[in-house]
Amino acid sequence: MRFYKLSLFRGLGFMLVGTFIGVVITILIRLLIGLPAWNAEPILVVGALFGAIAFMFGTRVMDDWFKWARGIDTPEPAEDSEAEGWKRFIHVSFDHKVIGIQYGLTSILILSVAGLFAMIFRTELAQPGLQFLTPDGFNTLISLHGIVNIGGILLGVAAMANYLVPLMIGANDMAFPRLNAFAYWINIPAIVMLLSTILLGGVDAGWTGYPPLSENLAKIGFSMFFLGVYLIGLSSILGGLNLITTIIRMRAPGMSYFRMPIFVWSTLATMIISLTATQLIGLSFQMVLFDRVFGMDFFNPNQGGNVLLFQNLFWFYSHPAVYVFVLPGLGIISELLPVFSRKPLFGYRWVALSSMAIALVGFFVWAHHMFTSGMADFLRVPFTYSTLLVAVPTGIKFFSWTGTIWRGKLSFQTPMLYVLGAISIFLLGGLSGPPNATVATDLHIHDTYFIVGHFHATMFGGYLFPFVAAAYFWFPLITGRMYSERWGKIGFWLMLIGFYFQSLFQMQTGLLGMRRRIADYDPALGVDFQQLVVSIAGFVVGLGLLVFITNILVSAKRGQVAEQNPWRSRSPEWYIPTPVWGHNYEKPFEVVGEPYDYGLEGSDYTSLGGVADTPADSAVPEPAAAD
Repeated sequence: MRFYKLSLFRGLGFMLVGTFIGVVITILIRLLIGLPAWNAEPILVVGALFGAIAFMFGTRVMDDWFKWARGIDTPEPAEDSEAEGWKRFIHVSFDHKVIGIQYGLTSILILSVAGLFAMIFRTELAQPGLQFLTPDGFNTLISLHGIVNIGGILLGVAAMANYLVPLMIGANDMAFPRLNAFAYWINIPAIVMLLSTILLGGVDAGWTGYPPLSENLAKIGFSMFFLGVYLIGLSSILGGLNLITTIIRMRAPGMSYFRMPIFVWSTLATMIISLTATQLIGLSFQMVLFDRVFGMDFFNPNQGGNVLLFQNLFWFYSHPAVYVFVLPGLGIISELLPVFSRKPLFGYRWVALSSMAIALVGFFVWAHHMFTSGMADFLRVPFTYSTLLVAVPTGIKFFSWTGTIWRGKLSFQTPMLYVLGAISIFLLGGLSGPPNATVATDLHIHDTYFIVGHFHATMFGGYLFPFVAAAYFWFPLITGRMYSERWGKIGFWLMLIGFYFQSLFQMQTGLLGMRRRIADYDPALGVDFQQLVVSIAGFVVGLGLLVFITNILVSAKRGQVAEQNPWRSRSPEWYIPTPVWGHNYEKPFEVVGEPYDYGLEGSDYTSLGGVADTPADSAVPEPAAAD
């Protein structure tokens, strides 16, 4: 297939044309109603919207819907047989596995871009004084580092959920394959909009986009920022709807809710948050955009607006969104520990329900982000207690993990190392959380580097380490090859050691009084050494991630051919030929037992080909390393 026929390139070409058409139409409308022909911000905003719509037309992801509207039967989404090999990942596919890999590769790419931003501003912060960045440039990089990372994490969550959930529950695809493809491809113009902000004046108001700063600064980049996040939010909502329907309606016979894999439980809880809360960040950003483009005054105090309204709308989504980021990661931990411990998951039902409890309580904690905003004193106490309450279902997971590991036949392959690293780092994030939840301490550490260290610990332990663990664990299933165990472990130790130095020194710097989002600092503050250590540690973490990316890319091409089910997992996806394209299961299987009965002789989970544990109940064998 010629490159210009591939969906990505075709869509980007359409996007350029659509943007131009939108700009021209807006100029003509302005002339017709008597306005000056050129006003850059509204013209470029409309142009960007036309470009996003044109991109979706160009990819042809909506062709089946248009055929259906014309009365043409479309019983099953058709795959393009010409897009084989690497081309299938930059072309529209309706196979949930291809879409999952597309999400994953895109996530890794934009997380790498966000990491590059961090390396630039961490180099600036390695010593006092302004070396090469202006304050506006520094704030733009740190704002984009935050919001691009969040977008990348959302895509990574969608990658794991899209690839694994249908395989785990015995479905051949998602409930709505066409909607699934649409939800992925809408992220591409969103990412283009976010990155274009650098060329349009930047976004130096922080990743939260707080007004009045974000609506009063005359920088068109802010509008692209809000539009990009809005489209990523749309993708998240559509993905949540699709996954909830898939989990509820398409489970294999015999798979009751309490026979579902834990990762499916965590995905269900996550998607309930995505479906019900994402509208709030979309609404808050849309209102700021309307303030900028149409002169509305939702958040302008001089015209009766209220900036705290934005904060309430924003954080009502953005704190539950923390659990969107980490709940799938916690599910991965619970999924992999029994495999490498050769024991049943301790307290399965409690762990399953704890994910739902975290999702529920997460809706009642948002205002702890606003303790210093001037909110009414009587509201602080209930939000303190509700925030502390989240520790209860989270603690259930830690007790389960400890009980699963206890006296198990542990194996320490790369996925298990990342799981154990995730547990230790997430514990650091959890223990550093209560000071932020209680008013007396939060008033002192709010907006300091202590918050930065806490948040990074939560994201690395709750998302990044589990994501890498999942990538290595299911790598043989995805590619049919083994990764390099040696390089996997090297990357792990680089990331673990680098992260601990980074996060702990960030917290110490915050306790010494260093504010976040500050381009320069007074040497008299006494944080020069800490800032240098954080910068060096950040580069070490980046090197560890580079080792991971290189390992999977090289091993996908040159790795040793993997044996069937190298981890001796009970999960049904390991008992079909790999790599799998098209339909997952030639014939449906039935669930006949419990998902995590490792070590119990004669216990099967499914009727799909002898998934009982080996009689010797030995540890997982060490896989052969890739060349």
